[in-house]
Amino acid sequence: MNVTVVSSLDAFSRQQACAALAADTPGALIVFHDLLEDGLVVRRIFRDGNRLEQAESRLEHGCLSCTVRLDVVPTVRRLSTPTTPIILGLPAAVTSMTAVHALLRGLGASVTIDAVVLACAPDAVEDQLWDHHTVFESGYTPVPDDDRTPGEFIIGELAFSDTVLLADPALVPVDPATRARGVQLINEVAPHIAVTDHAGDVRPGRHNLAEATARTAAGSVRIPAESSSPFFTVVQRIARPLHPERFRLALTALAEGSCWLRGRLWVASAPECRIAIQGIGPRIWLENTGPWQADRDSLPFAIATNPDAMLDWHPEFGDRGTVLAVTGDDIDPAEIAALLTACELSEAEMNDDAALFPDPFGLNHPTESTPRSTS
Repeated sequence: MNVTVVSSLDAFSRQQACAALAADTPGALIVFHDLLEDGLVVRRIFRDGNRLEQAESRLEHGCLSCTVRLDVVPTVRRLSTPTTPIILGLPAAVTSMTAVHALLRGLGASVTIDAVVLACAPDAVEDQLWDHHTVFESGYTPVPDDDRTPGEFIIGELAFSDTVLLADPALVPVDPATRARGVQLINEVAPHIAVTDHAGDVRPGRHNLAEATARTAAGSVRIPAESSSPFFTVVQRIARPLHPERFRLALTALAEGSCWLRGRLWVASAPECRIAIQGIGPRIWLENTGPWQADRDSLPFAIATNPDAMLDWHPEFGDRGTVLAVTGDDIDPAEIAALLTACELSEAEMNDDAALFPDPFGLNHPTESTPRSTS
């Protein structure tokens, strides 16, 4: 059974993308799930433009993951045949990673993920990255306790997906310049991804789960070979630990003009902890992801299976160090370099065994995230 997974922030883009994919794949089943208020799930199934089924069910816990586990996976299992491809239109704001892992757990080797597609209106992407509301507050999901921002969803989907199918729902006129700018932003943020207006360009077999999972790992940095003007990405590497208080003061300036900031930090207040940082639009947060590879057991295997550790291995510090990538259209590489260099511990601070460093981020707690902050 071959499945194409389609995610989106809004049902209009998803609908348009699924219809285009179905037109290019005669005989395919389109399966839509929508989560409404009070846990109501609406399921619709189409083939060649004809509705075959519509049903409703109510979940005791009306969350997005329960929708996938309790309705999406059982529906795909029921419809599965070796010869009929399925186009799976996920509920708005459900991540494709959630769906793919649930399908593989529930159906095992009987399911092949042909493609993972993000359907989006390119002229809306930049505004969605800068939206400071939650996906619930912005009306994308009926789940009140979903505190993700639209930008968090978009960045996560761009990392995990293999294709972006551009959709322009005929709700308001599209400005060509804004649309082109949105496409450039997508290409800058997700250099691995195929961006297309045409469903026929969505190639089966393009999705690689291992690579997609690596791209979404906290602290991972992937950058384009060439920038998509007017957007560009600056990567800064610092070998020594960062002074936590100096870095806290520099963080707002580092994030200004940046629509996406990400990477990993070596902070003097938690030197044995690999700290992942991510800033999407107006929100920045740090997460303690546990020890560095250099501090783990089975070191040769750990290095071989961690591409970031292999690429950034230092003869003295191992994979410990700061790697920060900043993407935007109004960023100054020299200023970013100066700000981060000023945060680096001095030689005297490195050699002071009695030095005590403040912990303004609350990082010295393995595998815990710090509260999100607004830059």
